[in-house]
Amino acid sequence: MKNYLIISIARSLLIARWKQTLIAAVGVTFSITMFIALLGFMNGLNDLLDSLVMNRTPHVRIFNEIKANTKQPINVSKDYKAHHNFIRSIKPSGNSTQIFDNAKIIETLRKDVRVLGISPKMTAQVFYNVGPIDITGVVNGIDVEAESKLFYFQDYMREGSYMDLKNIPNSIILGNGVANKMLSEIGDVIQLSTPSGNRFPLKVVGIFQSGIMEIDKIQSYASLKTTQKLLGKSNNYITDIQIKLKDMKLAPMLSKEYAHIFNSDAEDIQTANSQFETGSSVRTLISYAVGITLLIVAGFGIYNILNMMIYEKMDSIAILKATGFSGKDVNKIFMLIALSIGFFGGIGGLLSGFVLSSIIDQIPFNTAAMPTITTYPINYNPKFYLIGMSFSIITTYFAGYFPAKKASKIDPVDIIRGK
Repeated sequence: MKNYLIISIARSLLIARWKQTLIAAVGVTFSITMFIALLGFMNGLNDLLDSLVMNRTPHVRIFNEIKANTKQPINVSKDYKAHHNFIRSIKPSGNSTQIFDNAKIIETLRKDVRVLGISPKMTAQVFYNVGPIDITGVVNGIDVEAESKLFYFQDYMREGSYMDLKNIPNSIILGNGVANKMLSEIGDVIQLSTPSGNRFPLKVVGIFQSGIMEIDKIQSYASLKTTQKLLGKSNNYITDIQIKLKDMKLAPMLSKEYAHIFNSDAEDIQTANSQFETGSSVRTLISYAVGITLLIVAGFGIYNILNMMIYEKMDSIAILKATGFSGKDVNKIFMLIALSIGFFGGIGGLLSGFVLSSIIDQIPFNTAAMPTITTYPINYNPKFYLIGMSFSIITTYFAGYFPAKKASKIDPVDIIRGK
């Protein structure tokens, strides 16, 4: 049968019962709208939460960990080789946290095509002196430009400029929690003391806020040169080499490789932040589950409407078959009705989902923990829209398949005889 005639009949049936058609299309539209908005919001939230830690975490970190020496005298003694030796209260060996020959290591890493960038770092345990009170803290010595380029340091600045660490000698950027405890502002000079008892004055040039309160209460930043001077170390003293890779998925493999090559400890981002990845995966899975459930519910609505349409159009189906339409043609008519509802309902859902996401994206969201965030986060990944439209077509296809199959098997003689 001519396809244009089949399309014309399908359109006539849709228009004849436009209220039911509209209800079915609205059901699909609502499902797709919520699917798009929910996935966009949940993934935007995932990106926000992950960025709080992931943006500040290297893909691979090379360091020297203080640990006990596994080669104990009793284990290397010939007299006790055949014994099981249980050793307790082993003290750490005298190894240093300093990374030796770090210049050669950095040069080697920079030649590695898999590496995006490198940022050397060192940490110093200090006390912030506030009158007679000493507040425990940590000063991170950083390469300011590398830290900003690789770890978005400037995005977490609440006040001041991060480049002042490089341009102003003996300067410091305080964590927001530390600054509040000390009632310090930009331009103030604070006193720090080291565990060895040395006191050191530093000028506050900025306030930093990571969004993780426990970190902001103790952590501050200074240039490598200032931190080395604070601890009385040479200008080649560093304790960490932070590495950003071009492909983060290579981190577990490369951490083992670098640990072996450079005879140091290495930790990859997946190991350091496994709980964040798990949380993101669970939230995304929940979003997909809710969205797909909505689409399936809409599919049952279309199934019921098509079943009712077939029941009410028995006479029309009998006439179509009596005038030369085959069961295959009747099947095409009702499948076209179902897919039309899915297609136009899906298009409406995509547009409505985008509009709803845009509205959510404009809602103010202010929190002291995340000063750089001003509105609710939304992810506009085109993948969500493609998945939503695909599920819309697939769901309505299966919703229309069984009613269409039923209509194609109707015997016009039985219908006319029943009348």
